[in-house]
Amino acid sequence: MLLDISHDSKKVYAALASDTRLEMIRLLSQKARNIKELSEILGISNAIVTRHIQQLEKARLIRTEKIPGKSGLQKVSKLIVDNIQIEFPAKIYPDYKSKQVELPVGHYTDYFATPTCGLATENKIIGFVDEPKYFMDPERVQAQIVWFTQGFLEYKISNPLNKNEVLKLLEISFEISSEFPYSNNVWPSDITFYVNNRQIGTWTCPGNFSDIRGKRTPEWWDDANSQYGLFKTIRISEHGCHFDGELLSKLTIEDLALQTEDIVTLRISVEEDAKHIGGATIFGKEFGNHDRDIDFKFYYIEG
Repeated sequence: MLLDISHDSKKVYAALASDTRLEMIRLLSQKARNIKELSEILGISNAIVTRHIQQLEKARLIRTEKIPGKSGLQKVSKLIVDNIQIEFPAKIYPDYKSKQVELPVGHYTDYFATPTCGLATENKIIGFVDEPKYFMDPERVQAQIVWFTQGFLEYKISNPLNKNEVLKLLEISFEISSEFPYSNNVWPSDITFYVNNRQIGTWTCPGNFSDIRGKRTPEWWDDANSQYGLFKTIRISEHGCHFDGELLSKLTIEDLALQTEDIVTLRISVEEDAKHIGGATIFGKEFGNHDRDIDFKFYYIEG
């Protein structure tokens, strides 16, 4: 689930601002329970439990449904969210000027993919799933989602800076998850990143998510399939390479020749010797939760 600091997210924050509701979420994470069970465990009345259940339902954190029981149908509640992200307004190095290059996920220049794998436009699957040859189909440039189990996607863009512009920070942002047939919310994958053909580090993605539909995922895409990823940012500066603020490596802008090279290369890879070969899924602006493709932002000063 993706939250921000707008009015629309307030109902989730309100639902979480209660020790009782937090304990109910913990209990429902173990198994689905009815109101009577929750009342007995928590030591509060059925009426109070019902009010808490209603608030968690309004926040879309749990769902209540009818299932067969010993005396007919009974209502049970279950947790439907296992990950929450909070997106704050971006405010990074405001004194720098910046140039942005937005690259659709299907505009890779090289690839290697093993099944399960595939790609799709906003409207349909390209070719057939689990057949890597379709990664070179001309229609791939329209892809809005690409997935593979082991291999890589490599992207190249031209450096937009002029000779008198000094690069201080390169920021690369994308929405990503692991890959599993249909989906698996707990499915770790070691995803390795290369910039300008230098390995900058590996991040373990926790899963391939379908606990709730992606905000931008097309209606024709099955609920059981991967719905959204985690929005991640690589930042490369004079101080090293960071991944969402955590140091990946000490390689700098100078080490990667980001100031002087005409072409900037990004490779997203699941290595054959990785501990967790859990694949990768890259989301474009018409899938997942973000109206974004792969974004390259060059922060610079005029020299």
